[in-house]
Amino acid sequence: MTEAYILIVDDDTALLQALPQALYLRMSGCKVDTSDTAADALELIKANDYDAIVSDIKMPGMDGLTLLSKIQELRPDIPTLLITGHGDHNLAIQALRGGAYDFIQKPIDREYFVAALRRATQTRQLRRQVTQQQQALEQHARSLEMTVLERTKELVKANAAKDEFISMASHELRTPLASLKGMTQLLHRRLIRSKSPEVPSLVSMENSIRRIEVLVNDLLNISSIEMGLFDLHRQKCDIVDLIQSLVDEYVFGTNPHPVIHTYLPPEPIEAEVDIERLGQVVINLLSNARKYSKVGSPIEVILQKQEQTYCLIIKDVGVGIPANELPMIFDRFYRVPGNDVQTGSSTGFGLGLYISKQIVESHGGRIEVESVPKQGSSFSLILPLPIIAAPTDSSTIHTTTP
Repeated sequence: MTEAYILIVDDDTALLQALPQALYLRMSGCKVDTSDTAADALELIKANDYDAIVSDIKMPGMDGLTLLSKIQELRPDIPTLLITGHGDHNLAIQALRGGAYDFIQKPIDREYFVAALRRATQTRQLRRQVTQQQQALEQHARSLEMTVLERTKELVKANAAKDEFISMASHELRTPLASLKGMTQLLHRRLIRSKSPEVPSLVSMENSIRRIEVLVNDLLNISSIEMGLFDLHRQKCDIVDLIQSLVDEYVFGTNPHPVIHTYLPPEPIEAEVDIERLGQVVINLLSNARKYSKVGSPIEVILQKQEQTYCLIIKDVGVGIPANELPMIFDRFYRVPGNDVQTGSSTGFGLGLYISKQIVESHGGRIEVESVPKQGSSFSLILPLPIIAAPTDSSTIHTTTP
């Protein structure tokens, strides 16, 4: 504790001399001011931050209780002790109710007087330290807040620059990739016609180009999502025909051909969707089902029409996903730890399911997953059917989309 700074107020000149001497002897390093009137004491209190104030209650002019109320207005944190006459219990109670820290009875016991003041000054100094620490913490918090704001601005700028670079780089890569893909397809057809033994090598090259194309498309999609440019281009289609064509496209373009069992309704399901985006989701789920299943394991594709929705289910009998990992599989760049690829390449950024979820939700739908380790996974796309408005007359029906 630092040295105590004390004010003693009393109209008794003898006490004003005796009490400071008692404090100097028993409280090392203390400093004491004195005042013989409450009015003068108020001026000292305004000018100095005391650790404790001692005042007699009965003084001419302004008494100790009135002085106490003034102190409570000016410096409520300073402990104030009031000196009362012997037997003045009512005054002592009034003092405590008025905010006094303690009261001291006359004749004054110097040991009790010093002990009470020591407690009061320690309390004041502790309060002051707490206040200073609170102020320091508040200042530090403001400093941290400013630092966080500055770093956030820097991160936003850096993130925007990153998104712009990814978008630009992805667009620049698409053009040569498209040319390379077209040339390899043309060369493939020529080698087949000439029955060249180099066909398998070219197939390997085409698969590599396809994997690069998937990576570039993932980068483009994530860039569009982050920059708020992820738009849908809806058109009317038969979902049954779309799913069948996507499955056929996937089987034809994958080597070796996967075993896919389709269960589609015989009647068409009319909807308005972004065919390219929804196709991207289906191909991604089929690729994941194949990737995490052993070669030749069957994949089931089930399409069901419900009252207001249609549901596409893609099931595999692969490695499955642990229950504690399921909430995170749709996060950006997330890969389930310990799940090794069983078939094909592990190429990818861990963006496929994240992008798929964004596409499905942009259509007003949702994607759900059920999985059991070593038994397989089932992904369900639940998408809304068009809402058919009530006809205005018997011959006219208007169809709108949600």
